[in-house]
Amino acid sequence: MDKNLRKFVLELASKNLREDKRKLDELRNIEIITGISNKAEGSARVKIGKTDVMVGVKMSVGSPFSDKPKSGVLMTGAEFLPMASPEFESGPPRANAIELARVVDRGIRESKMIDLEKLYIEEDKVWMVFVDVYIMNHDGNLIDAAALGAIAALKSAKMPGYKDGKPDYETRTNALPVKLTPTTTTVSKIGNHFFVDTNQNEEKIVETKLVVTVDDKNIYAMQKSGEGTLKKEQIIEMTEMAFKKRKELLKVLK
Repeated sequence: MDKNLRKFVLELASKNLREDKRKLDELRNIEIITGISNKAEGSARVKIGKTDVMVGVKMSVGSPFSDKPKSGVLMTGAEFLPMASPEFESGPPRANAIELARVVDRGIRESKMIDLEKLYIEEDKVWMVFVDVYIMNHDGNLIDAAALGAIAALKSAKMPGYKDGKPDYETRTNALPVKLTPTTTTVSKIGNHFFVDTNQNEEKIVETKLVVTVDDKNIYAMQKSGEGTLKKEQIIEMTEMAFKKRKELLKVLK
């Protein structure tokens, strides 16, 4: 850990400031563009500051899981493109890509954002929804950007038609059966201070972070990472920050 960087960041944090002039709980500018691909059922590009993420939603017909024979299938994957950062290498998905995909997937799945039972077609046939995340440029807060992109892409997705037992990709019919809009916020701890939307430089000195997915009243998913510890009251404060940031994220999604 860069001790000089940590000292500098903490000195600013004591004044509720950051190196890019933001307050500790202030998000960078967020831009969302949907419909960026006419080949995907749904798509979105999200920019948070210089962080740039693209998400595509594709659908196909397949077999359901044996324990949920009348429910559709959701699968999420992520690819960290080498052009996005010198840290990323080509090849099979590494631990950071796998973690990001799992966190994004969990937020969608546990919130029951998509009514998977409405994706049932007939015996042994259901719609399968694939969410693919591509990191285009890395300047911190990748999980939040990916989650926001996934939500925007799913909300804008149009289902293919269904003809002669196969998807009809020439026909786009109804929107996905979306029941609610979850939002995901990562709160990072550096020293005794909590930060949202950390940039890449700040993430070098983050001790621990908590990713929280919520709706207006409920917490659906939480994941802690990093070597630092958190007290009960700190976790409560971090979740309250996630609820507060939700209001801002919803404005951008609309």
